[in-house]
Amino acid sequence: MRAEFAYEEAQKYLRQRNWLALVAGGLAVTTLFGVGAAATRDREVVLVPVTSERLSLSSAGPDAHYLELVTRDTALMLLNRSPQGLDYWMAEILKLADPAAQGRLKAELVKIVDEQRGSDISQAFVIRKMEVDPAALTSTVTGTLKTFVGAQVIASNDRSFRFRWSRHGLALGLVGFEQLQDQSQKD
Repeated sequence: MRAEFAYEEAQKYLRQRNWLALVAGGLAVTTLFGVGAAATRDREVVLVPVTSERLSLSSAGPDAHYLELVTRDTALMLLNRSPQGLDYWMAEILKLADPAAQGRLKAELVKIVDEQRGSDISQAFVIRKMEVDPAALTSTVTGTLKTFVGAQVIASNDRSFRFRWSRHGLALGLVGFEQLQDQSQKD
């Protein structure tokens, strides 16, 4: 009887040992797959802009600070150009365009590119003032537009430009831009 009891106990411990070895082997294989996947996976970092204010995007529309940041970047990209980077310049502006306005904007940009290609004329814009209207999805940028031929400044004028935006969900798209007529020229 003792031999049977000892045999049953030995079999019970043997089954426990085998299950433990099976679970340990399964965990080892899972760990190896996890380490391999982590080592070969592309890494992604989410960049958070450093701003003095909190930004929020909601279905109610963009807040004024967000529209100001988007307008600032767009104005600087659109109004600072040189003949060497015209293709890049046009492609980047078209990425911001609302799909419905992309054809019209591209036609305007192609005219500018054709006029400027092969010349030594560059321009730079320095923002002095910006007004945004999140409800109407418009923004106005005022500043100094400097025109260069080579390294020589040939014109430096105060100009204002209006940007019109559209909103689809949480995305903003550039619908159009125009130079505003100076009040002193109207009179």
